[in-house]
Amino acid sequence: MDFSIASILTLDGLTNGAIYALLGIGIVLVFTVTRVIFIPQGEFVAYGALTLAIFQTGQVPGTVWLLLIMAGVAALMELVTTWRHRGRAGPALKAALRTFAVPAVVSAVSAWAAPRGLPLAVQALLTICVVTAFGPLVYRVAFQSLAGASTLVLLIVSVGVHFAMTGLGLLFFGAEGFRNPSFWDLRFTLGPLNLRGQTLIIFGVSGALIVLLWLFFERTLYGKALRATAVNRLGARLMGISTQSAGQLTFAMAALIGALSGLLIGPTTTVFYDSGFLIGLKGFVAAVIAGLASYPGALLGALGVGVIESFGSFWASAFKEVIVFTIVLPALLWLSLKSGHSDEGH
Repeated sequence: MDFSIASILTLDGLTNGAIYALLGIGIVLVFTVTRVIFIPQGEFVAYGALTLAIFQTGQVPGTVWLLLIMAGVAALMELVTTWRHRGRAGPALKAALRTFAVPAVVSAVSAWAAPRGLPLAVQALLTICVVTAFGPLVYRVAFQSLAGASTLVLLIVSVGVHFAMTGLGLLFFGAEGFRNPSFWDLRFTLGPLNLRGQTLIIFGVSGALIVLLWLFFERTLYGKALRATAVNRLGARLMGISTQSAGQLTFAMAALIGALSGLLIGPTTTVFYDSGFLIGLKGFVAAVIAGLASYPGALLGALGVGVIESFGSFWASAFKEVIVFTIVLPALLWLSLKSGHSDEGH
């Protein structure tokens, strides 16, 4: 292996690692706030890429109808729950309407825009809106009523949600794979490297989103509320912070991260209905390296995963996935030795 090949492999690894970093940060975010090890994070990636692909064909994506169905289920759950707690129809109907309104508007706009052949940027924006709207609904339907359950129960539910979303992806998108057009077709040479515009977009968007997340948590009231919920759920609730709202906001951010990752990875590889699981697992490896607690650790871990995957595919392509997932073992061993055993506190 000479320097040029090593440079190409490193660039390819860092490009993939930038996407894994977003997924790793999303998994860390969800776990720290809600204690949910969110296995279906990769499904948001597949939904994002495939939704844009269907928009490109001029048809209404299946995710639009799935969003309406989930919004109806979540609104019905909110109606029943509020009715039981307050015993009045007015507040119950308002709560159900709040849950259903935003997904209904997003679905209506998407259904209207799909056959009109709008520019790629507009279709990408609609895709982000559709997939992001799934986040609070997934939390409301699957996790909100179990917020006080143990981490193991939440993990089991998370696995169930993964299988449900994968099956629904097959139902609404079919078994055929799609590859999206590049957002920037620029190509130029830098030494031994052939850089593409899509690569620059991946680095730019990933870096910008990481900076925006840092600003959100450091400078905004909602971000500080999420940080407080992550540190102590009971204390945050006693201070007037709604843990339910925090959970819904966290899942919305995770869905947004997944949708953006799907848009970024769509032009670089063919995406199938079940492609998100493998991609999400690599983000999960990065999150485990970070101890499911550190955002900078998830970023560095993801870049390392991407580089190891790239060089592993060069040296032993048949075992590249094994090499990547084996990284979890020394990471877990190190974390186990670093921190002594303690009972689950919250």
